[in-house]
Amino acid sequence: MKVIGAGFGRTGTRSLQAALERLGFGPCYHMSTVIAEPYRVRQWLDVGEGRSRDWDTLFAGFGSAVDWPASAYWRELAAHYPDAKVVLTVRDPARWYDSVSATIFRGVTERSGPLPLRRRMIQWLVARRAPDFALFPQMTRATFVDPVFGGRVDDRDHVIEVFQRHITEVKAEIPAERLLVFEAADGWEPLCAFLGVPVPGEPYPRANERNEFRRKRPRRLARLIVRGR
Repeated sequence: MKVIGAGFGRTGTRSLQAALERLGFGPCYHMSTVIAEPYRVRQWLDVGEGRSRDWDTLFAGFGSAVDWPASAYWRELAAHYPDAKVVLTVRDPARWYDSVSATIFRGVTERSGPLPLRRRMIQWLVARRAPDFALFPQMTRATFVDPVFGGRVDDRDHVIEVFQRHITEVKAEIPAERLLVFEAADGWEPLCAFLGVPVPGEPYPRANERNEFRRKRPRRLARLIVRGR
């Protein structure tokens, strides 16, 4: 592990994943990795519920890791991989909350109430066809929704306060020479200087806009139901 992403989801982590892989620090582990390979859901559920912290097995073959659930364990990963550099992705707190509440946290809040019949049928089919992925909501709760946010992801002020406190804690605990505080708008230059690599002759990646995030979910569930995993 050469680079650890300490930033919360929806702080440009998908773009950072693409950037790190372009710079030779891949493959880069991201929540999309877990979604693409549902057996990893159980691995993270074991982490979240305290049964395992075998980081070398979990990240075998990966040169970097960003986004949740990995970033929820930034302290443990920074200690386990002492030579890895840490990138803390940030963005405006209010805009970040609007983004995360409309995407990642939307499913959490929807599951807190009664689901429409169609959603219940989809859940039933996913549980039968892709039992590992059916544990995804339980895994996200165990790894970051509950331990990081106390389950209060619908409380705007609380979530923003957690976000800001997280940034303060990472800055305080990771030595300055090992840490880059980074926004996607900063582009290649600070990231490449921090990692000691040349700047590519192409625009910095721009990935995973909010509308794209929403469009992916139905296709992903349909694929799981049809193919099974």
